[in-house]
Amino acid sequence: MFSKLEFLIALRYLRSKRKEGFISVIAGFSFVGIIIGVATLIIVMSVMNGFRYELVNRILGINSHLTIYSRSENIKNYQDIIKDLQNNSEIKYVNPIVESQVMVAANGRANGGLVKGIEIKDLKNKDLIAENMIYGSMSALKNKNAIIIGVTLSNNLNLDIGDQVKILSPESNSTIIGSIPRIKTYNIVGIFESGMHEYDSTTIFMPLLAAQKHFRFKNAASAIEIFSKDANNMINLKRLLNNKLIDSYPNNYLIDWQQSNASFIEALKVERTVMFLILTLIIIVAAFNIISSLIMLVNDKKKNIACLRTMGMYKANILKIFLICGSAVGFFGTIIGVAIGILFSTNINNIKLWLESVSNTTLFNPTIYFLSQLPSKIFVSDVIIITSMSLILSFLATIYPALKASKSNPAEILRH
Repeated sequence: MFSKLEFLIALRYLRSKRKEGFISVIAGFSFVGIIIGVATLIIVMSVMNGFRYELVNRILGINSHLTIYSRSENIKNYQDIIKDLQNNSEIKYVNPIVESQVMVAANGRANGGLVKGIEIKDLKNKDLIAENMIYGSMSALKNKNAIIIGVTLSNNLNLDIGDQVKILSPESNSTIIGSIPRIKTYNIVGIFESGMHEYDSTTIFMPLLAAQKHFRFKNAASAIEIFSKDANNMINLKRLLNNKLIDSYPNNYLIDWQQSNASFIEALKVERTVMFLILTLIIIVAAFNIISSLIMLVNDKKKNIACLRTMGMYKANILKIFLICGSAVGFFGTIIGVAIGILFSTNINNIKLWLESVSNTTLFNPTIYFLSQLPSKIFVSDVIIITSMSLILSFLATIYPALKASKSNPAEILRH
């Protein structure tokens, strides 16, 4: 399709000479712009993908895929519901929990917390907790008044294994001096690190029976957690369970993890789309630079074009020469941008740590971004889309200048 001569002439035109040095400078800016645009797009998309992946994994590592709640204060017949649910082949496992917001106090400090009362065998099914016990043991939770807390909560209250902590619940006891909050002292037997700041700074696990007693849930649960075998395909399961709950247990209702975290999921979708559109503008600007540099190159090479036409070159050959000139800038800029983007994305945490040490600042605050590390996950589909888009824009940018060059009238140029 393209001859060796056409490539040779196109490459000679791209080389910098004193006369067309300014043209080469513009082409160089186009080249750098495409590199920056492609690399930035890959890095940002990788971080957004990694953030969503890690966030969802940590949400599902502690919370359930589907959760049953009661329209009243608690679920008293939770054992019957669990027996019915265990017969479903699409359900991995089911467990009751008792949840309540509390105040945690120790060493003269206080912190808000969320208590989750759960049986030990059910807690072991939560891999995010079971595989990230940094101190203590999960099996020690069977001891009297034992609890497991997050690492950030332990740091905030200066707590360690064996220390005692007071838990104040919103439930109150009536006394001769009036109502006072329910307060009980518990022993810390384990500390976990989930990698998500929100959970590590607030979550407390205690045995189900202890939670039922503390929060006055006698033979009852505040919710029932359902874990599906396929977390990404729960539409049919949710529809089936909803119908069953309405028929058998009309006082209960069902929500999935996407409903519970709708604000996070929607925010990530919107942010990802907006960032992609904004950063695509870098590539578009670079493509316009290709157009301007090629138009200037065509004007500068009019005499050469006229000579080539008189020597027997067709309009199609001239068209191909300038298509190669513009496409070469876009092609090599895209390839280098992809390489830099992938290299940066795979080492983004090391780069973040280096920048933090140099600037002496925290670039990725876990209290704001929820995760303790900057995540990155490269999807091949994203790389293909970004690469294709950059190559197409670069090629489209060369069409008008190439057509202008091919339509040059050699007789008119040689006459002057």
